[in-house]
Formats: sequence, structure tokens, C-alpha cells
Amino acid sequence: MYVKPKKSLGQNFLIDKNIQKKIISACGLSKEEIVLEIGAGRGDLTEQLAINSKRVYALEIDRRLFPRLEERLKTYANCRLLKGDILEFDINKFLKNEPIKQKIIVIGNIPYNISSPIIERLIQFRADIDKVFMTVQKEFGRRINAAAGSKEYGSFSCFVQYYAQTKIIFEIKKGSFKPVPKVDSCFLSLKFRQKPPVEVREEEMLFKVIRRAFNQRRKTLRNSLSGFITPGPLKEFFDEQGIDSNVRPEDLTLDEFARLSNFIGSRRGLVTPGKN
Repeated sequence: MYVKPKKSLGQNFLIDKNIQKKIISACGLSKEEIVLEIGAGRGDLTEQLAINSKRVYALEIDRRLFPRLEERLKTYANCRLLKGDILEFDINKFLKNEPIKQKIIVIGNIPYNISSPIIERLIQFRADIDKVFMTVQKEFGRRINAAAGSKEYGSFSCFVQYYAQTKIIFEIKKGSFKPVPKVDSCFLSLKFRQKPPVEVREEEMLFKVIRRAFNQRRKTLRNSLSGFITPGPLKEFFDEQGIDSNVRPEDLTLDEFARLSNFIGSRRGLVTPGKN
């Protein structure tokens, strides 16, 4: 049965068998691991995940695909098909109801148009997740994995890297999908950290500073934070840390942003009322 991909769901089915094999190999699954697959699609990866892991929960939002998936996966006793949207799926509650006592692996070929919300959602449930492997738009993957000083580096890079170790495992040409997207993809991994790589007094303040800084990334950091932090103490921080006062947001490392947020947090009077 052929099911036409839905543009509204951002469906681009991975049809390249060689890339499918590369993905399974890169995940390095064992028979002790439990997998949550985001978007079972036609079941190509789902079947291989069932063969290579202890148990697979295949989450799919498109009900049109269920007859095909149920037929294809019926011989795999360790595979369970779930109807739902990952953006509404409560991983913690689900694992408790199963019950599952171990951290899971999340794998998916996720829609480009909701990649950021999906990653934010997974970060929310990071206590229940060991690793995430996902196919994303190449430029988006580069943003997540970017280092300070690169053009791709931004607030989302800092946000994700605060919670996870990131790695682009390999790139995928757009012709590997059907329908063919306009851009190439990459296979990305996130390994959630036991604790953040930097020490901060308040996470909320850290991300406020980062968002504010990158909101006007073409400006210097000093100008980006103008109206948010009073200029005198900000100069004091730059001098104290040996940072050029004309530095741009993309040149500041996560560690330097952490130190800046700690500096601000310890001096409450620095933040201009109504500007945070």
C-alpha cells in the first residue's frame, strides 16, 4: 500500500538502504537497550531497530501508515507501535507505566520544521534518556554542533550544548529521501550530560543573557546587552576577564557566558528593570 507523504507533517521518508544501514551501525545498539523511535514512517528503520535492540517503541503521528506498519512489524514481539505526537508524548509517564527501569535511546528521522521543539522536548525528559540519534537538516545540525567563533554558533548551540555532548556523525544527501527535500541532511547524536559543563548560579539568567546577546548578533556584545545590563559594571567584567569590549556574541564561549551570567546574578542591580 502506497501512502503519499504529507507536506503538513514534514514527511520525507528515508529510502536509501545504505544510509539506513549506516544509521543502525552508528547507533551501536545492543540487545540490552530500549529504543523510542520518533516517526516510524514506512517501518524501514523500525524493523532494523527491532532486530538490533531489546525493545522498540515506534511512535507515529500519521494514522494512514498504521495498517502497513502493523503488517510489517507483526512478527517482532519486541516492537510496539504507538499512536502519538512526540511534542505531546510524556516520556516519563510512559516509562513509569510500562514500567521501564533504565534510560532509553531515542532515534528518529525528524521533520525539519519542528526540529527545535522536538529537541527542546527531549531535553525536558533528559533524565530518562541516555542518547539521541536523529536525522536533521544539515545546516540545523551544524548550528547545534557549532563552536564559538563560527558563523553557525548561536543561542540554540549554547542551549543544547549545556545539556548534551553533540556530534555530527555523517552527512546525508537529499536524494536519499522521498520526496526529495531542498537541502541535505546529517545524522546527529546527543549524549545527555550527567551535569552541565559549566557552573552557573541560575540557569534562567544564563539563558536570558544568551538569548539577549544573540538577538542582535551583528552588534557587539556590549551593544546587544545595552539596556539590559548597565555599561559600567559590564566593562568591569570585560576587563576582569580579559575580554575585548568589542567582542561579538558568537565569539563568547559557553563558559564565558556562564561567568557573565554569574557576574550579573551576584550583582542584581546590574539588570535594568523590565529589560530581562
